[in-house]
Amino acid sequence: MPDRTDHFFAGELHATIAPGGSLTIVASTAATPSLNGEEAFAKRQNEAHALLDRFFWANAGAAETPSGAVQQLALAADQFIAARPVEGAPDAKTILAGYPWFSDWGRDTMVSLPGLCLATGRPWLARNILRTFSRFVSEGMLPNEFPRAGAAPMYNSVDAALWYFEAVRQYFESTNDVGLLHELFPVLDGILDAHVRGTRYHIRVDPADGLLFAGEPGVQLTWMDARVSGREVTPRTGKPVEVNALWLNAAASMARFARTLGQDAARYEGLAQNACTGFAKFWSAEKNFCFDVLDAPGSPAGQDAALRPNQIFAVSLPETALTPEQQRAVVDVCARELLTSFGLRSLARGEPGYHARYAGSPEERDGAYHQGTVWGWLLGPFALAHLRVYQNPSVAMSFLEPMLGHIRAAGLGTASEIFDGDPPFAPNGCVAQAWTVGETLRAWRAITSGRTKEDATRRASAA
Repeated sequence: MPDRTDHFFAGELHATIAPGGSLTIVASTAATPSLNGEEAFAKRQNEAHALLDRFFWANAGAAETPSGAVQQLALAADQFIAARPVEGAPDAKTILAGYPWFSDWGRDTMVSLPGLCLATGRPWLARNILRTFSRFVSEGMLPNEFPRAGAAPMYNSVDAALWYFEAVRQYFESTNDVGLLHELFPVLDGILDAHVRGTRYHIRVDPADGLLFAGEPGVQLTWMDARVSGREVTPRTGKPVEVNALWLNAAASMARFARTLGQDAARYEGLAQNACTGFAKFWSAEKNFCFDVLDAPGSPAGQDAALRPNQIFAVSLPETALTPEQQRAVVDVCARELLTSFGLRSLARGEPGYHARYAGSPEERDGAYHQGTVWGWLLGPFALAHLRVYQNPSVAMSFLEPMLGHIRAAGLGTASEIFDGDPPFAPNGCVAQAWTVGETLRAWRAITSGRTKEDATRRASAA
């Protein structure tokens, strides 16, 4: 960043602490904060115990007692929950994407919500956040960045609204809260309808194949959204693979929601079936994995065949259009070419434009952001995709172990945003990232549930 800047200098503190003594420094936004350090520390300990009690309650059926590292991630999850009062909802909550510099983003919020709220035994927080974001749906889209007081929301994300469906699905499966489902159903129906009819940035369902198209020059609508000097580093205009995996799951979820509420599900079933049929176009028989983008302007035959991690969602999400053999091939190629100790590379090492290090000037860092840099949040979906294909909870859990050790290495007690693409996979970016913490917790919970079933099967066989 620039080497000259202005900082507000609030003051200077000097103190001498004798051996065995202590000093309490109070920094607060409260008008009359308590100055009792011991009291504040005891209060914080009680809050931590309460968080862990909820976490243990929510995971009472787990096959193993959560390790100290897993418990620490459950505590870290609470650090991302923040107040975001809006008109008519003074108690509204949101999720901050990362520290020290991210605010709340629609995509990050919906990806991390199940892990941060449901896996930690706080469904009421998930409910609050889902309702809060529903107030800001516009033309079938969720804000990319949640609007601050007096600011206009920015609707420049194709997948935030689709991740919203997945967050609602996981919330309902966890709570069976028909009341909230009934409340949100018209919002969800409006989102699907806008995508079918077409909305901003040429986002629309292609009637020829049932797949979702998105993009136009000058905008980055997927999570790979870095720009350098006005240029898209990873242009993904067209039909991105993870967007269409999410679209298929959104339509399938709506069909289930409609049936739950006693409504006609035929329209949603038709959208899901069309997307499932059209998804076959993503498979490259030559590469034996999925194209990253279809109908991509400027790509040979309109197909971007670069090996990226986005296809893992075609296996990790509940509904898949891939055959069992194709699912295994996707998991295997990701394991062979993209998997690292702390997540998946955003681009395979053998691909043109691969960056081994996230370093240098802001422009150089942005150029590497999705061009090889490892993303921690992708570790969870990979572990769950591996579990789906190989049905081995012990192996799936092993993929999470390095991340659980990482909490002692960078932002202590939490998990980083990104890592270098080459060994030793140095952590970088935000020292605390919501979806890295959330997806690790979500995967841990899902895998321990699978391990419980595995142990039960073993006991039955032994008997």
